[in-house]
Amino acid sequence: GIIHHRGEIELSDKSIKSMKRKEIAGKIALMRQINHVHFPYTVYETVMMGRYRFLRQNLFGKPTQEDMRVVEETMESTNLMELKNKHLNTLSGGQLQRVYLAHTLVQEPELILLDEPTNHMDIKYQIDVVTYLKKWAVKENHAVVGVFHDINLAMELTENLLFMKDGKIHGMGKANELITSDFLMKIYDMDIVSYMTKSLSRWQDFKKE
Repeated sequence: GIIHHRGEIELSDKSIKSMKRKEIAGKIALMRQINHVHFPYTVYETVMMGRYRFLRQNLFGKPTQEDMRVVEETMESTNLMELKNKHLNTLSGGQLQRVYLAHTLVQEPELILLDEPTNHMDIKYQIDVVTYLKKWAVKENHAVVGVFHDINLAMELTENLLFMKDGKIHGMGKANELITSDFLMKIYDMDIVSYMTKSLSRWQDFKKE
């Protein structure tokens, strides 16, 4: 059934209940895991669609010089320019997620919400996306709130963690103050620290060329 909840959500010390949907949309962007591509748009077209709230302010809804500048600079920084004219249905999962990362960034939000954005991605692309978002948050002095099942990726993004299980908060705070072997055992029902340590020891056996 539905889990009962209560409370209030504030954005910049202002309750979202008092904000218009357009105002909220101008401050928050959502980046989720991508499973399907329904339309064969090009990479450039898809990223430009992220400028929707700006485009609709124009008389004819056409991109301005500013829209094109933001889109191209974002595509450059996310290494997408060489894929500019490629269609989405020809891209790999990692490439596709970079497209949607750029699509999210050109919205110029103050807060980005992540819904397991690195699912089904190779390790390199997982790290690339998380690293880019971390740099973006620091550079722009904005915030990123993400849902992850992978604790390593979560700690790669931030030191501030919130652990949930069965719809309840079981812990919140800085990783180095919050995480202990016993705490993780309660959350994951297994000895995570021993598992991670054992996994690391396997990798340490490999020699660097």
